[in-house]
Amino acid sequence: MHKNTKQTMIFKAVSHKKIIADFNGGDVSSDAGLLFLREIEKKTGIIDRIANALDDRRHPGYVKHDLVQLLRQRVYQIAAGYEDANDSDNLRNDPILKIACDKPDSPLASQPTISRFENTASRKDLYRIAEAFVDSFLASYKKVPKGIILDIDDTPDPTHGNQQLSFFNAYHGSYCFMPIHIYEGTTGKLITTILREGKRPSGKEIVMILKRIVQRIRQAWPDVGIIIRGDSHYACPEVFDFCDQFNLFFVLGLTGRAPMNRKVEGLVERAKTLFLQKNRPVKLFTEFVHQAASWSTPQRVICKVEYSDKGQNIRFIVTDLVNSRIQMLYQTIYCGRGAMELMIKEHKNHLGSDRTSCSRFYANQFRLFLHSIAYVLLHAFRELCLKNTQFAVAQFDTIRLKILKIGARVIRMATKIKIHLPSSNPYQEELMHIWKACIT
Repeated sequence: MHKNTKQTMIFKAVSHKKIIADFNGGDVSSDAGLLFLREIEKKTGIIDRIANALDDRRHPGYVKHDLVQLLRQRVYQIAAGYEDANDSDNLRNDPILKIACDKPDSPLASQPTISRFENTASRKDLYRIAEAFVDSFLASYKKVPKGIILDIDDTPDPTHGNQQLSFFNAYHGSYCFMPIHIYEGTTGKLITTILREGKRPSGKEIVMILKRIVQRIRQAWPDVGIIIRGDSHYACPEVFDFCDQFNLFFVLGLTGRAPMNRKVEGLVERAKTLFLQKNRPVKLFTEFVHQAASWSTPQRVICKVEYSDKGQNIRFIVTDLVNSRIQMLYQTIYCGRGAMELMIKEHKNHLGSDRTSCSRFYANQFRLFLHSIAYVLLHAFRELCLKNTQFAVAQFDTIRLKILKIGARVIRMATKIKIHLPSSNPYQEELMHIWKACIT
């Protein structure tokens, strides 16, 4: 409890009334919306699942905060916009955060405790956590889907300082990590995030990651159809052979080479002619069978040719889907991966998952997983509780600002805890609807 104080602040008067502020408001928090997230966390069980994957090597006689509480504290802080472990010292007595962590009567962990926690994960721990993410993804479905799309992409995570496996990436012009993100393409559900050194992944590395995920999915869902979708540097012979071996489908971008460009020269000329005749942008499609020297089998290649006042634009994709129309394959299936950019944006920009500033690589991978837990919770919250509200398609930063960041006064009694929300809150009806969705 915060002690009363006689310190006051006097501001300029308004309407001939004095403005006086003091620190006697009692236990007040700015993050009352975390109570909604706590309900969702109990439903998904993801934090318990991740905690069970960790090996607690601490001496039991010195443990004040168990692994579940540490995970909850760190993940809820991230969801509320406090990305760094340094924020733990200022938040350890926050009344709402303590309730969310099931510790209403005692302080939460300090920054040194959280930092030690982040640095204790071993390679085996991280492997089991990655499996737990896939299990959580599987458990999020009420019934087995007929098919899923595995959207895979990597993204630059700039590094600053002496960090293990921080490489200089000439394309991005900085030292960085290049973590791989994998989401389910139709729902936006996160499957896993793997931290990597700052270079483009090889075909062997891509297959190593995908193989483990696909095998775990197929163990639970033997008959589910799976499409692998990614940009051009995932279109490599190792991925083609892997998909053929495991009965997977793929739709991947493909870098244009001279032999491919020669095959579409006629289409380019036709697009140019139509543009000059109609004086408006022209978009044409074609397909052909192509086999690069490194490919073990020929593949179906689809080409899109655009011509406008900016000139020509030629794009290729490669796929093993055979019964789908060209235009639908390109514009609906392949271009649908553009939504993944928004998923990565929410993960990086709204949840600060690029704050991988630890020296040890394993610690940074664990940090990435912590931010991924926050993504899973907020995504589930939006999917389960916000679907019939004005926030049904809101970004995570909007959800945080409008729903999580609610001021509240907390009064602890012998038999209950009362939380008084602002009478002036403009979203009272929405919050009541969200509450009902959370508890049912």
